[in-house]
Amino acid sequence: METVTSKDGTTIAFDRMGQGPPVVLVCGGSVDRMANAGVAQHLAADFSVLNYDRRGRGDSGDTLPYAIEREVEDIEAVIDAAGGSACLWGSSSGAVLALIAAESGVPVTKLALWEPPFVPEELPRPPKDQVSQYETMIAEGRRGDAVEYFMTKIIGMPAEVVAGARTQPWWAATEGLAHTLAYDARIMGDYTIPTDRASSVKVPTIVIAGGADFPWMRQTAQALADALPDGTVRFLEGQGHDVDPAVLAPVLKEFFNA
Repeated sequence: METVTSKDGTTIAFDRMGQGPPVVLVCGGSVDRMANAGVAQHLAADFSVLNYDRRGRGDSGDTLPYAIEREVEDIEAVIDAAGGSACLWGSSSGAVLALIAAESGVPVTKLALWEPPFVPEELPRPPKDQVSQYETMIAEGRRGDAVEYFMTKIIGMPAEVVAGARTQPWWAATEGLAHTLAYDARIMGDYTIPTDRASSVKVPTIVIAGGADFPWMRQTAQALADALPDGTVRFLEGQGHDVDPAVLAPVLKEFFNA
């Protein structure tokens, strides 16, 4: 494990593996960098991969108050540690953060996004007050309730499935990240595709989706790719939101090496 200091003094931890052109990995909501370990291992044969913990997760610090701009600075600090520029890959809400970073001028050479969870206009959207809901529950020490809210209200899991999840050994680790749910909710905003922001992203970008869990993610992936000046879309048959790294990695390698 290595660390780098972000602009506001926050320590950001990352693993570096492999040799070659640098690629930085951005994880999604309710997970830390371990969620990207499989992708990192598959890419390490061709690239120097920096897989970092977003602030508030794993081995990274969490200077308050939170702001999306601080997370963008974190990415820039990791890219600086990679050599000053890098390809950037983001998963789920981490893909949206990666998009924001690229639009903000962070030195990204190519951008790859896995299933950014924007919601089509015709579908119901997550509650508008989810940030305040999370912050209230965290302030009251109800971390488990915050995770349950995320799983039921945002992901749409049945209550009985979540009740079973609360008995699993991994639940405690998920509760430990519960305070970051409000961070990702801020990043997602109203879950509308940010066409204005996308139109300002000039670097080559690939939007990848499977759609096995949420079929509408193919629709929004295509719409986002269409809004990007240099965007393409790729669909991975049979892949759900928790994508198989062995299926995803060849697509990333092809794109980053092109």
